[in-house]
Amino acid sequence: MYLIFVNYKKPLAEVEKYVDAHRAYLQKYYETGELICSGPRNPRVGGIILCRTENMKAAKAITLEDPFFLNGIADYEIIEFDPVKRAPGFEQFVK
Repeated sequence: MYLIFVNYKKPLAEVEKYVDAHRAYLQKYYETGELICSGPRNPRVGGIILCRTENMKAAKAITLEDPFFLNGIADYEIIEFDPVKRAPGFEQFVK
C-alpha cells in the first residue's frame, strides 16, 4: 500500500484551474480499485492519496498521469507501508 503526498508548487489560484481535471483523473483509478481515498490537506498545501498497486513503479506511474503533474502544479512523495494493524472492514482494501 502507498501513501502519496501531493505537494503544491503553485498558488491555489493556479491549482483551482486544474481541480476538475485532477478529480476526473482520480476517478479513473477509483474505478480500477487502485485508489482507496484522497483529499486535500489542511492547511491546503497539497493532498493525500491512499493507493494500492502491485509495486512502487505502478504507484509512480499513476502520479505521472495527474494533471497537477502534467501542468507543473505539484510534486509527489510516495511512501510504501504495510497496514498490519487496521480497523475491522479495512481488509477489503489490502491486496
